Amino acid sequence: MGPRKRATCFGFLRRNSGYIFVFCMLFTFMQLGFHNGRRDHKRMENQLVVQDPEDTYVAEPMVEEKKSVIDEHPIPALMEEAEEKYRKKLAGQSKTLKAAVAEYKRRYGRSPPKGFDDWWAFVEKYDVKMVDEYDSLVEDLKPFWALPGEEIRRRSAQVGELPSIDLVRIRGGKADVININPDFKDSEVSARARGFRSMTGKFVDKLADMDFPINAKAEGRILVPWEHQNYPNLTKQDSSAGVKDMLGGPFKPDWGEDGNIWDAWRRTCNPQSSARRLFSALRSPTNVQIKNHLASSAPKPDADFNFVKATSSDEDYCSQPYAHYQQGHFFSDWRSIPVLYPVFSPARAKGFMDIRIPSHYYYGSTKRYTYGWDSVNLVLKDVDPMEVPWEDKIDKIFWRGATTGGGSHPPGFSPRYQRHRFLRMSSDQSNETRIVTFADPPTSSTHWVSAAVPIRRLNDEIMDAAFVNAVSVGSYPGGKAALEAAHRFGDSVPLGRHWAYKYLVDMDGMSYSGRFMSFLASDSVPLKSTVYDEFFTDWIQPWVHFIPLSSGYGEIYNIHAYFSGATQSAVEAANLTEVELAANERRSVEGDRRARRIARAGKKWKQTIGRTLDMEAYVYRLCLEWARLWADDRDSMNFEL
Repeated sequence: MGPRKRATCFGFLRRNSGYIFVFCMLFTFMQLGFHNGRRDHKRMENQLVVQDPEDTYVAEPMVEEKKSVIDEHPIPALMEEAEEKYRKKLAGQSKTLKAAVAEYKRRYGRSPPKGFDDWWAFVEKYDVKMVDEYDSLVEDLKPFWALPGEEIRRRSAQVGELPSIDLVRIRGGKADVININPDFKDSEVSARARGFRSMTGKFVDKLADMDFPINAKAEGRILVPWEHQNYPNLTKQDSSAGVKDMLGGPFKPDWGEDGNIWDAWRRTCNPQSSARRLFSALRSPTNVQIKNHLASSAPKPDADFNFVKATSSDEDYCSQPYAHYQQGHFFSDWRSIPVLYPVFSPARAKGFMDIRIPSHYYYGSTKRYTYGWDSVNLVLKDVDPMEVPWEDKIDKIFWRGATTGGGSHPPGFSPRYQRHRFLRMSSDQSNETRIVTFADPPTSSTHWVSAAVPIRRLNDEIMDAAFVNAVSVGSYPGGKAALEAAHRFGDSVPLGRHWAYKYLVDMDGMSYSGRFMSFLASDSVPLKSTVYDEFFTDWIQPWVHFIPLSSGYGEIYNIHAYFSGATQSAVEAANLTEVELAANERRSVEGDRRARRIARAGKKWKQTIGRTLDMEAYVYRLCLEWARLWADDRDSMNFEL
């Protein structure tokens, strides 16, 4: 090529260099794409050869392309926090009488009651673990310090005149049960009073003379208006004119047409609270959930992924009065007492002023309420004859019970009671979905996926709940037919049948649940929802000895997903490759280990801290405190080293 032609060529290249560069780049990318396309095609052919013909998931597992929906699951942290709290509490208990006296003075600002040394000898003899944790007992008795001994003695006798109140009377070192008002008959006349008397048997000879008015009902009885609690001068302090004068007339055992528990209860709230304002108290009880159709289609944990630290016993109905529609104890048929009378009851809901004592169901031995009870030979065994090893338990959530849960004052609200709500949720066969979050793969503790799963499939896979007895059907809207149409019913089962299942739901009925101690004693995991505090509330730890449930129960599906792993329907909904794994291969090993840890901890607690001996220790200390309040000269009833 001559100089003129070379110059012309170079000039052309300089003038069109941009176009040439673009052409070269396009040609290069086309070649790369062709090469990779052939390679991808070959890889897909290899995959299709080994894939099952029905398996449409040809690409690599989706989980490797998905980011975990949560950084960490909250349940392990809840368990670890609870375990640390309980360890510190247990390790911090006083080891000597001197230390126990000092701790008592530190907590309550006064000396312990007379006889404290004998009580200490009792707890040492019977190896009682919780020797300092009596804050709830002191809290229950606190209002009575404002009344002189004479007034307490008088009020104890007066309240014993009312229906469904029995007296345990201690005189000269012996205890008797007295029913002053025999005209009103209960189905369990004096059963709770007889149980309380039995609890004093080992030490009654050391007790001073006094009376204990025992509630024959399971429901709470004492509701004192806020003004009377905070301004005692507004109410009568001298009851010498009698109980009718204190109550403003004759006492009727039931509400009839002139009131209800909710109206009486909301008067215990501050006058500025929502519950005391008419329109706030009448707010709609339903929580409307509006679906966001613009949200991402990828499911994420929702409200059902919130786990409570404890039960709902501290729920604030004063500020959220509309929530009272969800709890049956606000609709009890039995009239409450609006004056500070001493009444000893097995449980105490927020706002009530009853004094807590151990339940006679816990203390006695019956085939209906007691784990390990041999009703033929009348002996209590360490292991129930119907107990099932953990590995063989059915991996479902189990509940059986009657349609109790509240009264009918006012009528028409029973569909919203706690048991009815749970039954409708756990037997729902609709296409409504629940967001379930679980580990993927099952062995992971860092990668979590969520899926919107039809509730009907979840219920079929993990729920076994049913009513076994329809009571008070006349108060249900639509009667028995409507009740049975809206809820699952099944056959009654013996208590021992529960032990075949890993998870046992424990819910309130008319009051507290009498089966809780038996559930703890078993090798299964109790899931407890309650609005009540009991004598052992200071002694037991949620997430260590049992799993607490909110009053709405919605998190129960995610609780099962964490401890037991994803169900078949959850895996399918998430489009995961584990869909063909057997149930035991989908099981969460870490979750199962933690669930078993809770079951074992609950069982150990029942064997070491929830014994009948521990109930006696509680009652013994209660008796000493009550004897001091009963006395005219309370200083003379102090204990000093």
